[in-house]
Amino acid sequence: MEDLWNIWLSELHKKHTGFTLKIKKIIYSGQSDFQQVDVFESYEFGRVLVLYGSIMITEKDEFIYHEMITHIPLCVHTKTKKVLVIGGGDGGAVREIVKHPSIQKVTLVEIDKMVVDVCKEYFPQVSSEFDNPKVEVLYADGAKFVYHGTEKYDLIVVDASDPIGPAEVLFQKSFHEQIYDRLNDDGILVAQSESPFYHQETIRKMYKNLKEIFPVVELYLASIPTYPSGLWSFAFCSKKYHPIRNFDRQYFAGLKLNTRYYNEDVHEAAFRLPTFVRRLVDAG
Repeated sequence: MEDLWNIWLSELHKKHTGFTLKIKKIIYSGQSDFQQVDVFESYEFGRVLVLYGSIMITEKDEFIYHEMITHIPLCVHTKTKKVLVIGGGDGGAVREIVKHPSIQKVTLVEIDKMVVDVCKEYFPQVSSEFDNPKVEVLYADGAKFVYHGTEKYDLIVVDASDPIGPAEVLFQKSFHEQIYDRLNDDGILVAQSESPFYHQETIRKMYKNLKEIFPVVELYLASIPTYPSGLWSFAFCSKKYHPIRNFDRQYFAGLKLNTRYYNEDVHEAAFRLPTFVRRLVDAG
């Protein structure tokens, strides 16, 4: 069959480079009120979720992103009880968060119901905890939910898509200021912050703004093969805790989690930045 079909999915980065997957078949294609939503079956990475033409997750490497955006803060603030997830409609972040025994409630706010429905149907191993009684799923604009709400959280995870369209506001200073107000006195914000190769201006502006809001701001990295450049960044922002000095190795060991990317050494190493990345953050 592979010899009979010549279908490729190409995601362009900066118009002149990109990432290409050979596709077995198109599983789903739909248009929501917000974006184009597609699911493909690829030869190398299994099923692929694509939003507005950009790869969001694949079956083969989604665990890297989801482990790193969740276990990093949760192994620092080990008594986290209430978590807010903005975006994250695939369910991968929720799946990892509820593995921590202190968690009492996870509220996921996703603007696009189609994303959640599609992931329940075609990525059950990722969206497996949506029916967990600790999990509440709300279909709403994440920025408006933060602006108009009053509830406080121990951890807020901004699992946003790229800063275009409905997700653009999630990278703005005004949104991060509101996030700060919605965190408890020892609260943590973690947000994906794009590729250090392809989104340097986004990183400079974002970290400049974050450092004007939070007393602790650190960038950390993960290697994700299907994301632009294969190198991805995350922002760790805290009112109290430092991601390395307050990292609890014994806590993580006691969890006995079957993680495939995250571990004690990766936690610390992720914050040891290459010089060009450190300069990006310092320039902010």
